[in-house]
Amino acid sequence: MMMMEWKWLRLIRMAVMLLVLEGCRWCTTDACLEHERIALLHLKPFFNYQNQLQSWVEVKGSDCCKWERVECNTTTRRLIQLSLNSTRWFDSMGYKTDNRNLNAWYLNTSMFLPFEELKSLYLRGNAISGNLENEGFGKLSSTLSNLEILDLSFNYLNDSILLSLSELSSLRYLDLSINKFEGSGHQRGLNNLSNLKYLDLSWNRIESISNKGLNNLTNLKYLDLSWNDIESISNKDGTQLRLTNLEELYLSGNLFRNNTISFPQGLSSLKSLTLFNNRLQGSLDTKDSNVSSSLEEIYLDYSTLNTNILQSIGVFASLKTLSLYHCGLIGPLPNQGWCDLKNLEVLDVSNNALEGMLPRCFSNLTSLRVLDVSRNHFQIPLSFAPFANLSNLKALSINENKMVMESSFYTSIPKFQLEVIRLPKCIASQQLNRKFPTFLYYQYDLRYVDLSHNNLSGTVPTWLLENNTKLEDLILKGNSFTGPLSLSSALISDVSSIDISENKLQGQIPTGICSTFPHLSRLFLSKNAFEDNIPLCLSGMKDLSFLDLLDNHLYGKVPEELITKGSLTILRLSNNNLSGNVVPVILSANGVQHLYLDGNNFSGEMTNVDVSTFEFPNSLSEIDLSNNKLHGKLPRWIGNASFLQRLAMSNNGFEGSIPMEFCKLNRLEFLDLSQNNLSGSIPSCFNPPYIEHVHLHGNRLRGPLSLAFYNSSSIVTLDLRGNNLTGSIPKWIYTLSSLSVLLLKDNHFHGKVPIELCKLHSLSIIDLSQNMFSGPIPSCLGNLSLPMQTKKILETWFYGPSIEEDETTRSMILNLGMDSYYPSSYLEEVIEFTTKSGFYSYKGDILSYMTGIDLSCNNLTGHIPPELGNLSEIHSLNLSHNKLTGVIPSSLSKLHQIESLDLSYNNLSGEIPNQLVELNSLEVFSVAFNNLSGSIPEPKAQFETFIENSYEGNPFLCGPILHKSCSKTDSPSTISTVSEDKGEDGLIDSYDFCVSFLVSYVVVLLTIFVVLYINPYWRRAWFSLVGKCITTCRYSNVGNFLTYHIFKRYV
Repeated sequence: MMMMEWKWLRLIRMAVMLLVLEGCRWCTTDACLEHERIALLHLKPFFNYQNQLQSWVEVKGSDCCKWERVECNTTTRRLIQLSLNSTRWFDSMGYKTDNRNLNAWYLNTSMFLPFEELKSLYLRGNAISGNLENEGFGKLSSTLSNLEILDLSFNYLNDSILLSLSELSSLRYLDLSINKFEGSGHQRGLNNLSNLKYLDLSWNRIESISNKGLNNLTNLKYLDLSWNDIESISNKDGTQLRLTNLEELYLSGNLFRNNTISFPQGLSSLKSLTLFNNRLQGSLDTKDSNVSSSLEEIYLDYSTLNTNILQSIGVFASLKTLSLYHCGLIGPLPNQGWCDLKNLEVLDVSNNALEGMLPRCFSNLTSLRVLDVSRNHFQIPLSFAPFANLSNLKALSINENKMVMESSFYTSIPKFQLEVIRLPKCIASQQLNRKFPTFLYYQYDLRYVDLSHNNLSGTVPTWLLENNTKLEDLILKGNSFTGPLSLSSALISDVSSIDISENKLQGQIPTGICSTFPHLSRLFLSKNAFEDNIPLCLSGMKDLSFLDLLDNHLYGKVPEELITKGSLTILRLSNNNLSGNVVPVILSANGVQHLYLDGNNFSGEMTNVDVSTFEFPNSLSEIDLSNNKLHGKLPRWIGNASFLQRLAMSNNGFEGSIPMEFCKLNRLEFLDLSQNNLSGSIPSCFNPPYIEHVHLHGNRLRGPLSLAFYNSSSIVTLDLRGNNLTGSIPKWIYTLSSLSVLLLKDNHFHGKVPIELCKLHSLSIIDLSQNMFSGPIPSCLGNLSLPMQTKKILETWFYGPSIEEDETTRSMILNLGMDSYYPSSYLEEVIEFTTKSGFYSYKGDILSYMTGIDLSCNNLTGHIPPELGNLSEIHSLNLSHNKLTGVIPSSLSKLHQIESLDLSYNNLSGEIPNQLVELNSLEVFSVAFNNLSGSIPEPKAQFETFIENSYEGNPFLCGPILHKSCSKTDSPSTISTVSEDKGEDGLIDSYDFCVSFLVSYVVVLLTIFVVLYINPYWRRAWFSLVGKCITTCRYSNVGNFLTYHIFKRYV
């Protein structure tokens, strides 16, 4: 009995102990370890830029495993992953912060010692410049023995950190890309990382690699050395790269210059080799059979290759992907070599100059899934017979080739069922413009179809939608489809994007579009002839995010439900006949990010709004109201649009001053209030921190440039043309460090052109014409580099195709041209500049390259600085209509990019430098109305195209164009010599002249006296005139008196 009791007691005891232990375990694993929580709080000040770690709170007992960027082991509650990427690169609103403007700092790695079970550490994009002394990563090696993943990319690290990294022997993944590693030999510092499988050193300044160091990384499978300055992967001592387990090698964007492309030896397991964007050229060396037997992917894009490379490529029997995009291949495809690649699945030979018919051996590529032959000169049969036997083909792109009719009738049904087909710009022949490729009638699995810009006519091919129930994207823009848009009544639920823009469709937008495509997310019907009202049913489409109805004949009001009930993010209604009050549309646009209402008939004032009754939509980042009939004062309530980035209200009738509330638009990047009737001064508080482009031209703004824009380091374009601004250019102009375009034309500025302009190293376009600037041209303007500036263009990003990517279509989607993408913003930066004797508008890529200086129509004096000849990138220079003197500097012959040079209407003298004939890009040249002399430049090259008006108004210039021989032209020295030769005859002429003059004088005087004596009226008038003359001459000169007298006499 006692024994039984003891057994029960023992069982109860054990149960209690288990419960206690389980309870303790439950208690201890509910939150992270306290010392790790404290360690994270010590890290917080170094990685909390813009308060991104706000969940890291100093509250005792707070579970740090639930904090942002922290991951813990679910059992031990120990920290295993810490993601501190980009904490100093992006602010909390997602705005890029250039970390070059942040102070680089040194990391104390000891702060990570408490995290003993840490496996992954991400420190990308934090402006880290290195380690504190004796605080390198080596200190972590003994404690953090589980650390496998370390990401240090996008920092300022250099070679000095490599030795400390080499002690982290547990590492399997190391990313050092986008840093400041350079030189050669430093890879030896990584030779202890024998467990490393992934190493990324791309986007550095590495000149050569140390194969001895890298060869110790025996387990390495992935190596990325792309975008460096490497010329060879073989060392000077002959050491080859031997990594027998390496499977992926990336060497793109380096400086390889091989005439024969040889593949690296000693890489027996290599499966993927990327060499695109190097300077490779010539043919292919395939002597290393080890590589050729294992290689599955080759990328040689952006090389300069012989077409016979396709004959040699056949030795790579295992090849699955071959990409030869933009490789300079010319002529027809060969009949052997590449046709032997039975395992080839992806082939890209786009953007070359290949031509002719596709060879018959093409049908041997039976494994082919993705084929891109776009942007060549192939002749593709309308039946697609060369592809008929490729039963595995899923994605095909042949855009910008030529479709042709077969010589014989072809009736075979193709064996493939495509998912992606791209045929833009293929049908140019009038004979084919009504014909669809016949194979399309047999396709039933299509998901992406692009038939744009083929001049196809007739009605919209709705049978494509009916036959392919999985279709997601249909692009038919740029054709000649006519009539009303008729759609099937059947439900087609998978379609997410339809583009039928740039056609000739008429009538109403069918309301059936809403029921037929219930999940439509993008609808593009722009540049047609649709009319009537915007269908109300569009407001009920819950997935519709992008609606483009630009350039139609729509009228009426914008349905308020379209804004309030829909899910639109981009609404483009530009260039229609819409009318009504625009204010409700804006104020109810919750969810809309980009709103384009420009080019309509919206009218009325925008100021009659009670600000207290609404909250401005915080989604709106871009509004375009330009080219309407709005008037009154600018609305002050726009100052509440704290998230607004781009605002265009040009070409309306707004008046009054710019409201002070505009100073609160702290996110504003682009402002266009040009071509209104605005007056007053520019608010001195207007200086948004992100402002880049300001257009205020064509108003009546007055006063000096006080402190508006002061120290605005972000501003790129400042356009204040055509106002009444006065004063001088402020000396603080140099604080606008990013300024690229300065347009102050047609104002009342005076004073000297400030030398502070020379400190603006980003300047590329300067227009100070039609002002009252005086003094000399600063010679330091010749120090401006006038760089090509992409910042002059408004940044935008693009929407790609909406189909879901899978392994079959991913390669094709990545290679789609930009014409298949849609911009997120349709606002464009447009710069107007006078050059080549005309007024031009520049936008897009051309604006990036445009450079010019216009100082015409001022009061500038002095010589033309010879230093202006250093402006080697300038395209236009206009110094006309000033008071410049001296000679034309011969240094202007160094302006090799110049297209327009205007020095007319000055007081220049001397000869025109003959060296100017070296300006081979010059289209417009004028030195008219100066005091130039001598022979004009030889009529060769561009100077052969200039006619007489380029030189008119210079009486002492000579040359064939002026019909004036230089050998017979009188000059001042010639005239003087002739006068001296007259000798004695000259004295006789002078004597006769004096006698004649005296006799005539006496006769006139006597006649006046006789007349005054006879006529008493004239006598009184004469004496009255003399009296007034005596009185007036006391206060003015004779010229002023005569003007006054004549005026009084005739008024």
